[in-house]
Amino acid sequence: MRPLFVEFEEFVRARGSALLRYGYVLTGTSHDAADLVQEILLKLADRWDKVDSPEAYARTAMARQHVSWWRRRRREDLTEDLPEGSHHDSHSFGELWNELRALPPKQRAVVVLRYYEDLSDKEIADILGISRGTVRSQAARALEKLRVSPGVLEKGRAS
Repeated sequence: MRPLFVEFEEFVRARGSALLRYGYVLTGTSHDAADLVQEILLKLADRWDKVDSPEAYARTAMARQHVSWWRRRRREDLTEDLPEGSHHDSHSFGELWNELRALPPKQRAVVVLRYYEDLSDKEIADILGISRGTVRSQAARALEKLRVSPGVLEKGRAS
C-alpha cells in the first residue's frame, strides 16, 4: 500500500492545472487563482484520507472560499486611487473575458458555476449559501450585462 501523500501528489500533478484554470475563472487574476488553489490544496491534504471525490471537494471548496473572500472584501473601504507599483495581468482573453471580469463577484461566481461547471441552481445555491431564486436573479443580471450588441457580433463574424 502506498503512502497517502503519494496519491495526493499524483492528484495535484494530474489536476492542478485544471484547478488553477477554474480558480482563474472564479477570481479573474492569476495571483488570486494561485492563492485560492494553494489554500484549498492545503485543506484537501489535511482531509485526503476522508474525501471520496477529491476534485469535487476541491472545486466546491474553491467556490465557497472565493465567496468568503469577496464577502470579506465587500466590507473594506474601496478607493479609486491605486497604490504605486500596482500590477496588471499580462494575458488577455478578449472582449468576453473583460466583460466577465467586470461582473460583480457574486454574479461571476454564479455564471462560472452554471456555465463552466454546469451545475444546477440547487447545487449553486448550496455552494454559495444563497437561495435558488437568488441564483436565478444573479444569473439573469449577469447575462443582461454580458449581452453583446448585433454590431459587435457582425464585426466578429467578418474577421
